Amino acid sequence: MFIAMNRFQVAPGKGEDFERIWAERDSHLDQVPGFVRFALLRGDNEGEYISHSTWEDRAAFVAWTESEAFTRGHSGPSLMGILQGPPQVALYDAAITQEAGGPSKTE
Repeated sequence: MFIAMNRFQVAPGKGEDFERIWAERDSHLDQVPGFVRFALLRGDNEGEYISHSTWEDRAAFVAWTESEAFTRGHSGPSLMGILQGPPQVALYDAAITQEAGGPSKTE
């Protein structure tokens, strides 16, 4: 399993706009081999958000970043004036995973 996260700091009072843009976007992720799930996370601190995508493996994520689906999914409305700076990217390979009701396993 592979996880990609982008941390966003949204300008004060712009959280609803940010969430609306994400909700209305056509991500094209449903067409991408190896994609597992996506979540937009809202933090406890005002303006703190993280996009969280789960992939079967790093190769699937990299293939997506080089695909037409990635280009189309990132061609939506601008976030200028909504973000306080560029997102901070963090990439992770799972070391141990556990599903509900199951034992943990080493990846």
